[in-house]
Amino acid sequence: MKSIKIDKALINAEHPCFIIAEAGVNHNGNLEMAIELVRKAKEIGVDCIKFQTFKAESVITKEAPKAKYQLEVTDPGESQFEMLKKLELTYEDYNSIIKECKKQQITFLSTPYNEEDADFLNELGVAAFKIASGQIVELAFLEHVAKFGKPIILSSGMATLAEVYEAVMTIRAAGNEQMAILQCTTNYPSQNEDANIRAMISMGESLDILYGYSDHIEENYACYAAVALGAKIIEKHFTLDRNLPGPDHKASLNVQEFKSLIDGIRKTEIALGSPIKKPSLREIENTEGMRRSIVLKSSI
Repeated sequence: MKSIKIDKALINAEHPCFIIAEAGVNHNGNLEMAIELVRKAKEIGVDCIKFQTFKAESVITKEAPKAKYQLEVTDPGESQFEMLKKLELTYEDYNSIIKECKKQQITFLSTPYNEEDADFLNELGVAAFKIASGQIVELAFLEHVAKFGKPIILSSGMATLAEVYEAVMTIRAAGNEQMAILQCTTNYPSQNEDANIRAMISMGESLDILYGYSDHIEENYACYAAVALGAKIIEKHFTLDRNLPGPDHKASLNVQEFKSLIDGIRKTEIALGSPIKKPSLREIENTEGMRRSIVLKSSI
């Protein structure tokens, strides 16, 4: 398995899983809420907090309909453009967020949705780029981001293996080998039967790149299974309150729930142990009392 370095974290088979709290748009366009998300993420032991960098005018038309899940959790009379417009952060806001991330010593990442936003994030000095599932087929955009020479994490929701292959080859052709691919199911919330976690192994091994899992399921079982199967990056949506208005809060974990996720991942890593079969120290202590030995039935 390959290795990449994001900020101070080395991500490979020899190091703990890199855990990303996807704050996304769960700040509701409010800088103070974004700062609080950073602080809470650090408190519970998250490695990285990720946002989304966009201008509504650049990513969607004013007539674009909402996705089905968005209609279920937001005002159906509001257009997707109107919804996204309220969820924007200003470019100045990002300076404040990054300053807080540095203060808290937590890695900042954000997903750009066009070249202008990618250029802006690069100028801010981001350690890596996270590409959303919808952009994995936008090869010119991938090439543009790849040329920054920074690590790229690709989400693969909705993609075929052929599309993933083409994306990876595009990034490599731009001279960038620092990649990780995340198995992802684009549905909010998703279901266990749609997780298809083993696909991350197929993608990672066939393309010789690091792999992980981006989860949209309300429970955490799929994340633990992914770690057991070798995922070195886990990403999940993070909110201060699942009852807040907005498209992603209900498909996110709150602070306590995310802490439970982290605890479960770390316990899974401990339980995996090593490939070497040998008795543990506690087993050795029990050997005398649990194994049979030769004894005399009568005195001699």
